[in-house]
Amino acid sequence: MASPELSQFRRIVVKVGSALLVDSDKGEVRASWLAALADDMAKLHREGRDVLVVSSGSIALGRSRLKLPRGPLKLEESQAAAAVGQIALARIWSEVLGAHGIGAGQILVTLQDTEERRRYLNARSTIGKLLEWRAIPVINENDTVATNEIRYGDNDRLAARVATMASADLLVLLSDIDGLYDAPPKNNPNAKLIPVVDSISSEIEAVAGDAESELSRGGMRTKVEAAKIATTGGTHMLIASGKIERPLQAIADGGRCTWFLTPANPITSRKRWIAGTLEPKGTLTIDAGAVTALRAGASLLPAGVIKVEGQFARGDAVVVRGPDTSEVGRGLIAYDAEVAERIKGRSSPDVMAILGISGRSEMIHRDDLVVGG
Repeated sequence: MASPELSQFRRIVVKVGSALLVDSDKGEVRASWLAALADDMAKLHREGRDVLVVSSGSIALGRSRLKLPRGPLKLEESQAAAAVGQIALARIWSEVLGAHGIGAGQILVTLQDTEERRRYLNARSTIGKLLEWRAIPVINENDTVATNEIRYGDNDRLAARVATMASADLLVLLSDIDGLYDAPPKNNPNAKLIPVVDSISSEIEAVAGDAESELSRGGMRTKVEAAKIATTGGTHMLIASGKIERPLQAIADGGRCTWFLTPANPITSRKRWIAGTLEPKGTLTIDAGAVTALRAGASLLPAGVIKVEGQFARGDAVVVRGPDTSEVGRGLIAYDAEVAERIKGRSSPDVMAILGISGRSEMIHRDDLVVGG
């Protein structure tokens, strides 16, 4: 199958690892390389694409600022180093993107933020709003609080979770190698690059290796695992070299890389998950006008809801029924059952008055709603 082109994608997550971002000998950011990468991102941004960054580097930068010796760190030492390094990392990204007039928003997440539905929705909403404002979210694992039991352990899988959470259609993993080979290229001069992976088979998994860099917690094995997460969620993924200047431009120019293809897209995969995987915790009955609006692609507003049943929390799946009780669709509710009961049938200004805050205008956003035929 032919490789896609970078120009085909509208929402792109770029993962940058510590080994690329930080010069391990000097303990400092590779400033010229990062400025060139920011040039690439700014070009995509000007073309109207959404760009997100998953950036490692907080622990590495913290080690440098604190002048810690080389070698493994205890958990609490890593957390403390991350607390220092995260400030530096955020400032660095803010400066390189700000040079292009682009705002950067920092988001720190743990495993629970992408596994627990309520926190997942909060993180997704924040990312969505930053992209709406044309800022670039810069996301990292919250190493200052994450313990071994609740951490990803590598930013490849974190990037894949972020990509599916943000409904990105492409995840770019910049690496110290330009793709997946059929044998370890350092040990085998005849190793061949695999340009396209249509599906992740046991043979593909078998050729994955482990991390070789002190700064990197991942390796080719975690990249293949990230590809599973991404492609299952409807996101294409590629592995490309980040050692060169302007790596994204190199990809756009047809440079060497490995594409992992998905047969789906982020929206259909997400809606398939909502429609067929989640157990509904409640029911909303809506009026005829709301039924018409939903079938036309609108979100469900509180004004259209006439009855609320069940015990559910924000982020739970609910069934949406018309006035004749026939099922119209299913979606993820934006309010707890108690609040939904209070604001049903009310206009947006009334909702604000009832809640005392300007809450979400939708009871179920259209991106979180699957409407039947």
